[in-house]
Parts: sequence; structure tokens; C-alpha cells
Amino acid sequence: MCCAFLALVLLGPRIFGAFWWIFQSVRWQIAFSNWPGAYWIWPILGIIFLPWTTIMYVIVSPGGVTGWDWLWIGIMLFADIASYGGGVGRKRIPNYEGY
Repeated sequence: MCCAFLALVLLGPRIFGAFWWIFQSVRWQIAFSNWPGAYWIWPILGIIFLPWTTIMYVIVSPGGVTGWDWLWIGIMLFADIASYGGGVGRKRIPNYEGY
């Protein structure tokens, strides 16, 4: 059960982002049209390394990223970083069995 949950957490946003890019490619093209280079390389790198941040950027970018939009992108960046470093301090907890 733990492995299934871990696979869902790690692969879920990447699969969602990939399918969303396939079915609404115009939205993704608009979101990444101002980025230098090919508009397709940044979404691929985003889906692989920072999926939550990339998804939030695509949600808020069509109207331009201003004001509170930066807060949402920052929260998702924190979520991505936390997913990579999650559980780092568990071994320091007294009597933690680590199943």
C-alpha cells in the first residue's frame, strides 16, 4: 500500500501535466510563448523536475503573472521541494521505527 501511495504522489502530477499538455496544448503554448528557446523544452523540464510549479504556472500565466500569482507559484515550488526532501528528519525522531 505504501508503494502505491508513493507512486501516486510522485507520478500523479507528472501524468496529469502530460495529459493536460496533450489535450490543451494551446494553453501551454500561450503560457510558455515568452520563454527563450523552443516553447516545448521548458514544459518538459518542468513536468520532469517541478511538476506542481509547472502546473500552477500554466494555470496563472495566461493573464500574466502578477501580484498574488507569485504567491501560488511559490507555494507550489515549496511543494515540489518538499516532495524531494520529504521525511529527511524522521531518523532524528526518538523511537521512530521507520516502516
